[in-house]
Amino acid sequence: MVLGTAYTVENRDNDPALVDADGYCDWTTKTIVLARNVAGNLHDMGEYRKKVLRHEIVHAFLLESGLHECSGEVECWAANETMVDWIARQGAKIYKAWEEAACV
Repeated sequence: MVLGTAYTVENRDNDPALVDADGYCDWTTKTIVLARNVAGNLHDMGEYRKKVLRHEIVHAFLLESGLHECSGEVECWAANETMVDWIARQGAKIYKAWEEAACV
C-alpha cells in the first residue's frame, strides 16, 4: 500500500522496459516490476533485489504524492535516481532514529 493506493509487485522476464534497468514503477497500472533474473556478480543477489524493490517503492511514493511530475523540468529532483537511491538506502535508518527520538 502506497499512500492509500494498492500497488502490486511483479517479477517478469523479457520485459522491454527492463533492458537497461532491474526494475521500474508503472504509475498507470500501479505496478512495480522487477526483473526475475538479475545478472550480476554480487555475493547476495537477494539483498540486491530488495534494494531495487525499495528504490521502486520510493518512486511509487513520489508518484502518488504528485511530486514526481511537479518537481521541476527534465532533471526534476523527484525523478533523480541518486536522490531516490539515497532515500531507499537510508529510509530504515531515518525511521529508526525517529523511533529512538520518540517522534514517530
